[in-house]
Amino acid sequence: MLRILWTENGSITVSGCTFQYYIFGSLAATECLLLAVMSYDRYLAICDPLRYSSIMTFRLCRNLIIFSWVAGFTPTFPIAISLCKLHFCHLNTIDHFFCDFAPFLELACSDISTVKMLAFAFSFLFTFFPFSIIIVSYACVIHTILKIRTEKGRQKAFSTCSSHLAVVSLYYGTLFILYGVPSKKQSSDINKILSLLYTIVTPLLNPIIYSLKNQEISKAFGKIFHR
Repeated sequence: MLRILWTENGSITVSGCTFQYYIFGSLAATECLLLAVMSYDRYLAICDPLRYSSIMTFRLCRNLIIFSWVAGFTPTFPIAISLCKLHFCHLNTIDHFFCDFAPFLELACSDISTVKMLAFAFSFLFTFFPFSIIIVSYACVIHTILKIRTEKGRQKAFSTCSSHLAVVSLYYGTLFILYGVPSKKQSSDINKILSLLYTIVTPLLNPIIYSLKNQEISKAFGKIFHR
């Protein structure tokens, strides 16, 4: 994608487009799983703090990260294989800045029912299931925070998960608007802007959002803005 933007040569092979979608879809699924894992971490830290160190060990963290990456990249593979088997004719222009699933599928002139079924199952499994884990985890977290008697204690507990909540809201918010609202109600320009949010803007904001709680970085920002 960077090569196309840099050279202004908007051509890409079908296999290259399929591979680009595979990487994009796999990374999106991995992000959803990692956000779910982080919500479980916040649940343990707030709802069961005394057992946090004994449960969230280095070994468990490593296994959860490996599972997220392997699980994110594995199910997208059959979808990519199904896309390679499609026949493309006549129109050869993708109305997008990268090979997203829907714009790519619009160019096919063969049966796309199998690919759409696989994509729906994949999207449901790796979007709504992790989101359900996040919802349940934060429902328990909020319930625990509300039982804290002091306001200072509630603020301290909530601040530990504020960064994660901000990323979840930004990432899942754009995903649900982009893929949850029927495409006929959205223009292609709006779809492109929303795609930019969760493919480029969110990854760029992640280091900033997660670093705001770091005291050294906060002091550095303070020095910059008070000059």
